[in-house]
Amino acid sequence: MKITVYLGANEGNDPALKTAVQELGKWIGKSGNTLVYGGSRTGLMGELADSTLAAGGRVIGIEAQCFVDEDVQHEGLTELHVTPTMAERKAKMIELGDAFLAFPGGTGTLEEIAEVMSKVSLKQLDAPCILYNLNGYYDSLKALLEHMIAKGLSSGERQQGIYFAGNLSEIQEILGTTFKLTVNGRKVL
Repeated sequence: MKITVYLGANEGNDPALKTAVQELGKWIGKSGNTLVYGGSRTGLMGELADSTLAAGGRVIGIEAQCFVDEDVQHEGLTELHVTPTMAERKAKMIELGDAFLAFPGGTGTLEEIAEVMSKVSLKQLDAPCILYNLNGYYDSLKALLEHMIAKGLSSGERQQGIYFAGNLSEIQEILGTTFKLTVNGRKVL
């Protein structure tokens, strides 16, 4: 399975982020899945790629040319795709993904996962969309989605396929129960 992960090129100031992202990368690599991510070598993005690679996993980076010009791309990836624009980068990350995960991140992470959430809610994308709610990071977003339902601007049916997970075990459970991907007749997860 190709798991597209959105996260920041900064490390943040919570040591739990680095630990959790390394745990996630190790699981992706050891489980035989492939990481699809933004292609940077810096911050949490770099940690995730390095952890996945160290665990024997495949890593596909999608980097916009503007970041290649700044020389922040990871040079040790299985594949690196360079796109002319950020919009094309986002489209390629969605195209390649089988499941989508937003790790705690900044406005870029929020913007990218919001597009996936919209596509899932409109049934334009049949894939799980998981927000990694580490230490309650996405509690406010969860409350906002519930508020949308309460105000009649969304529905539980529309939000089907959008999940919040507090730890790696919950992510694994969501992927294992909601997403049944087979390759050559074999269950991948």
